[in-house]
Amino acid sequence: MIIVSVVLALLAALGNAAASVLQRRAAAADLPGRTGGHRLGSLSFVRRPAWRWGAGLLLVSGLAQALALATGPLAVVQPVMTTELLFTSVLAAAVFRRPPGARAWGAFLGMALGLAAFLLLASPTGGMETVPPKRWLLSAVPTAAVSIVLITVGMGLRGSARAAVLGSATAIGFSFTAALIKDTLGLLSGGVGAVFTTWQIYAAAAVGLGSFLLLQATLRAGSLAASQPALTLGDSLLSVVLGVLLFEERIELGWRVLPEAAALGLIAFASVHLSSSPVVSGKDEQRW
Repeated sequence: MIIVSVVLALLAALGNAAASVLQRRAAAADLPGRTGGHRLGSLSFVRRPAWRWGAGLLLVSGLAQALALATGPLAVVQPVMTTELLFTSVLAAAVFRRPPGARAWGAFLGMALGLAAFLLLASPTGGMETVPPKRWLLSAVPTAAVSIVLITVGMGLRGSARAAVLGSATAIGFSFTAALIKDTLGLLSGGVGAVFTTWQIYAAAAVGLGSFLLLQATLRAGSLAASQPALTLGDSLLSVVLGVLLFEERIELGWRVLPEAAALGLIAFASVHLSSSPVVSGKDEQRW
């Protein structure tokens, strides 16, 4: 089942990346100076086929992620979802006709190797299908407090520092949303109707929406290169912790801690380089 969840998570990451690139392409056509373009701030791009295909892909990728969470550990699915950055780099390079370059390909390879090494070393396994409410309370209270502190501090900062801090808070929200979705799916054994009588599904919707809105503030605060490492590693690391604390998933530690940390460091390093690439950051839309 781990293989199935990894494949589904990869498909979800690919869908997210493709949706992002398609919607960026639709929006790029409305930039000032384009033939047939519209005024800045117009929402006419939502009528473009590329944007609608992107919106449809988001729904498909969301379903794939949900199925991945239903069939595998949280500590596997969320780290694999970081490959969205890799897929975005390749797809954007193809769509906007700008090869990534040697450094970007090196970062691509480094991130892939770091992720593979981390998953092989940590070897996440096991886990319960549902989480006792007491565990949610014990984890939600301190995490919410940390998120509030990060948001408060971040709003008082400017530029890259603000993007990095808000990105960390956003990562917390996304990892909690994934955990809530996984818990909700574990309740399906009681019937589809029973799921809508539980608090988890509504909490997942609320936290997910809040995280999405916070992401928009994060992306406006500074460059993608400043926020993406916090988003990528924060989501992955907290998901591993939540998988262990909430779902009793098991990961290998001991002598593997140092090489696991090195693998995460490689992911962070590659993430910075990929995020600063024009095809990922969106700078190429100006030349498309």
